[in-house]
Order: sequence, then structure tokens, then C-alpha cells
Amino acid sequence: MQITPATTVAKVKSRKKSNKNSSKLKLLKSNYQLLLMFSPVFIYFVCFRYIPLIGAFIISLKKYQPALGIIRSKWVGFEYFHQFTSSVFFWRLIRNTLAINFFQLLLGFTAPIILALLLHEIGHSKFKRLVQSVTYLPNFISSVVVVGIVVVFLSPTTGVVNSIISKFGMEKINFLTEPSYFWLIYTFMVIWQTTGYSAIIYLASLTGISPELYEASKIDGAGRWSQLRYITLPGISSTIVILLLMRLGNLLEVGYETIILLYNPSIYSTADVISTYVYRRGILNGDYSFASAVGFFQSVIGLLLVITANKIAKKYTDTSLW
Repeated sequence: MQITPATTVAKVKSRKKSNKNSSKLKLLKSNYQLLLMFSPVFIYFVCFRYIPLIGAFIISLKKYQPALGIIRSKWVGFEYFHQFTSSVFFWRLIRNTLAINFFQLLLGFTAPIILALLLHEIGHSKFKRLVQSVTYLPNFISSVVVVGIVVVFLSPTTGVVNSIISKFGMEKINFLTEPSYFWLIYTFMVIWQTTGYSAIIYLASLTGISPELYEASKIDGAGRWSQLRYITLPGISSTIVILLLMRLGNLLEVGYETIILLYNPSIYSTADVISTYVYRRGILNGDYSFASAVGFFQSVIGLLLVITANKIAKKYTDTSLW
């Protein structure tokens, strides 16, 4: 039998493939404990994330009726996707959702970083723990209570904010019925509730920076700002990039529970987002196929945003999700 270059190349490729397979098996055998620890998480995501996602996509393509079930319900194709994109409220919902998320990225995403950097610079350990505890506790307060606090503070009659405004000779403002104030009210409410909890990740990342770098920089005459610029920020840059990429995946999602508790029909023009519209039409009116279609639409857009942002991060930085 004559051996040709093509057969030689094929043998080399098959040998490399078998070597790769054997190395993968060895890797699995040597790390089986980690795989066992990961298996509950894997099972959870398959059962409660991916399988429901497939079911939601099927429901979005049908005129789902609970009495008939998923299988016997009538196929309608992309009718509900077309209903949503051609709705008179579509661009308003997109604008409000993106605007709120823009403020969340601009202020809400940077606030935990600033808080973590400030806590890192505090030398007094007791005071540092006190500040961290005070900023961390609001995360455990129920959203209903947080909204109640906001309503009381912004009350046009007895609210603290309007009391201060009236003392300066200005007219009191009913903030919760003025559409122009809603984006900032919601943003600062979320910042107050979540900043302390979100800062923990950055504080953990800061502890991983070697103290020897700071000592060496002091010897070279570097001040606090120089240390922050050339040591601290580069040390947590990978954490910032990863969390930013994950945050971009939720760019079309806003926590509808808090908004539903906070808004009213007079501020729908700025407060109504995709999630609240789906809640009113899909859940309250029983239009489950429409709700599934919009939810799948959000998931696809979020996936595309994460993939695009990950490619950009991989191109310009050394950090990426995959």
C-alpha cells in the first residue's frame, strides 16, 4: 500500500485528536471533585433556566390557552413579536428602559467602585467596618419598605425634601406625579439600596493586590492619586470589566417590582418600561403568549449585547467572559 501525503496528514490529525481526548479524560478524572461540586449548579440552570426558555419560546409562537395546554394551542408564528414591535408604546418602552439603565450604568455601576475605593483608603479598622455595615444593611430591606421610605420622604405635605424646599421659599413639588423626576428618583433609590452590597466584590478584589506594590511606590515617591491610578485601578480592572459585561446583558431589563410599587398612571410616559408593560398586559390580562414573546425578545437582545461587548473587551483588554 502506497503512503501518500494526504494519508500521513490524516494519521497525524487522528493521533492529535486522540491525544486531546485522552488529556481531556485525564483532566476530568483529576478534577472530578470540582465537577461534583458544580453539578447542582449545572442541574439548576438546565432545569430552571434553559428548559423554561425553550417552553417560553414555544408558547410565544402559539395562542396559548391554559385549558388547551401548550401542545393543543393554536400556532400563530411570530404574531406576538410583531404586535410588540408595532405597538404604539414600543419606542416609549424602549426609551424608558434604556434611559433608566443608562443612569444605572453611569451612577449605579460606578457608585460601588467609588465606595470600595474610599473604604480601602480608610486606615481605622473599626470605622471602616461601621461604614461598611451601614452601607450594606439597606440591601436586606424589602423593596416595599424602601418604596415606602421614598414616598414618605418625597411627600408634598409632610416630606423632608419638600420641607427643606419650602424653607428656602420655593413651592413644594409632588415628585411622584411629575414624569421628569422619575428616572433620577428610581436611580438614587436603587443606588442607596444596593451600593454597599455591590461594593463587597470590589473590596474582595482590592484585598488581592499585593501590599508590596504600595510599599515600592512609596519608596519611589508616589502619592495617593498615583497609587490609585497605577496600582489600585489596574488591580481591579478585570473585575470591573467582567461585571460591566454581565450588566450589559440586562440592558433591556429593569426590576419591575419596585417600579410597580412606585409609579402611577400620571407618570407612565417616563416610568413605564418593558417589564411593567408585560406585567399589565401579559400577567394581569392573561396574555401569556405575548409576555413570553417579549421575554424571549429581551433575552435575545441581551445575548447579542453580551457577545458584542465581550468581543470588544477581548480586543482592547486582557479580560473577557470567554
